[in-house]
Amino acid sequence: MNTGKIKFFNETKGFGFITPEDGSADVFVHVSALKNQVSEGDVVTYDVERTPKGINATNVKLA
Repeated sequence: MNTGKIKFFNETKGFGFITPEDGSADVFVHVSALKNQVSEGDVVTYDVERTPKGINATNVKLA
């Protein structure tokens, strides 16, 4: 399980990015991966999934 902050989330478009606590590259998050409603600055925990398009956050929950 990883921890990070919501950097950006567009509810209309249904996606955003998480800035990981460990300083690695931002992680894409789709609305379907959210377990709670989130806002910019919220601290979340999440798992990662590697896809052909890059790394996606899954199982995203408020910390």
